[in-house]
Amino acid sequence: MKQKPTAYFPNLVLVLEEGSISSQVYYAVRKAILEGVLSPGSRLPSSRTLAEMMSISRNSVIAGFERLIDEGYLFTRRGSGTFVTNTIPDSIHSNQWVKTPLPTSSLHIDNELGTLNPNLQKMHAFWQQSQLNTNSRFMFHVGVGCIDLFPHELWGRLLGRVWRHSKKELATFNSPTGYTPLKKMICQYAQSTRGLNCQPEQVIIVNGTQQAINLATRVLLQEEDTAWLDDPGYDSARAIFTSYGIKIHPVRSDSDGMDISQAIDQCPQAKLVFTTPSHQFPLGNTLSLSRRIALLEWASSNNMWIFEDDYNSEFRYHTKPIQALQGLDKHQRVIYAGTFSKMMYPGFRLGFLVVPPSLIDSFKVAKYYTDSHSGFLEQATLALFISQGHYARHVRRIRKACYERYLTLTNTIKKYLSHIFRIEPTDSGIHIVCWLQSGYTEEYIMKEGRKIGLAIQPLSRYCIQSYPKQGILLGYAAHHPSEIEKNIILLAQALSK
Repeated sequence: MKQKPTAYFPNLVLVLEEGSISSQVYYAVRKAILEGVLSPGSRLPSSRTLAEMMSISRNSVIAGFERLIDEGYLFTRRGSGTFVTNTIPDSIHSNQWVKTPLPTSSLHIDNELGTLNPNLQKMHAFWQQSQLNTNSRFMFHVGVGCIDLFPHELWGRLLGRVWRHSKKELATFNSPTGYTPLKKMICQYAQSTRGLNCQPEQVIIVNGTQQAINLATRVLLQEEDTAWLDDPGYDSARAIFTSYGIKIHPVRSDSDGMDISQAIDQCPQAKLVFTTPSHQFPLGNTLSLSRRIALLEWASSNNMWIFEDDYNSEFRYHTKPIQALQGLDKHQRVIYAGTFSKMMYPGFRLGFLVVPPSLIDSFKVAKYYTDSHSGFLEQATLALFISQGHYARHVRRIRKACYERYLTLTNTIKKYLSHIFRIEPTDSGIHIVCWLQSGYTEEYIMKEGRKIGLAIQPLSRYCIQSYPKQGILLGYAAHHPSEIEKNIILLAQALSK
């Protein structure tokens, strides 16, 4: 950091910090204007003079000045120089501002601008909890796939090919439901691997599962309607429903998945059920066939909608994926959601919905007025990636690697932490639930794990009601077996102190 006072304005000190020089000039002069050091109408040194005084290039000063002129802080007068405008864009000087501290532990609903959506206050509580237990830089982060195995070079070549041949499409693509070749590829893939019964017209491309849930809520539900949700279950679904004023009925989950009979007895008036039948989140159970049939029959008889989140279907290591609910549905009551972010990488925000024919137009309108459409380049590249067989090969590679990482994690836990954790074998998924032995708490495990950089998440984060057992979640897909073993040993050492 260096400070350079100017000869024209003795009280003006321009402080240059990190970042591009032109940006530093912009922020330094802008700050001087807003704080009243440079008064309205005052003349600035020439770009050459200022550059010499600050020991920087004249081009950097000119670039900074041009940005300030564009934003209305400065103006030029031919033959006279550059001046501070008489009307500051920020309306008033900073010494007249009333600075309101940002909320830290709660969301302030009422303010001078009016009353915001009160449901946001509840949603903010979910957000705080998720941030408390989430750090993507830490080990064992839940919900992240094998990011180290993503084929960067291959994807880059395909992306370059799409870019070179898409001049027309870049200017004209505006389909809310998605890129047609990708929709065809998804339809074929989902039919062959998940047993879906669908046509490309039923596919809606979305920006991840969370947008899919938002769209379904907007289309299918009204405020004060009730939805079934697994307990424990997906916290983002719970937060989204809450933000729309939807009442949530928690449904317990056991070894056969969501208890459909209990839900029918306790809450027959529900309009929608959110379920992860192939791999219940977070427990990992599979909804049994008898319960699948019971749910489909109940939905058909009572005009109920089923949102099937099939987020983890491709992470099955020995047996073939169980047929999706959508493929068993004879009455068009299931909205099926799939995602690519687990198989690709977290920032790959493309997913898809398969909706009943009667809902296509409604979802199309909802998607259009949400964000118009998903990005063209990623859709076109993914279509090429699938059509050339790269995706199927990538899935096979990921499955093999995930299973190896799963074995490393479970075997290392059994070796070093069996007195603290009890784990149940699973044939799918990218995280495990470690049940705590007597004498240990989630809070203690999390506290010690955070000290050594572990992104341990408590089972209680996903519970609506109190759960009879305590446990923690460990994601393993994103880490090499050697990293997994090393960090489990470190955790064992930390917990033995």
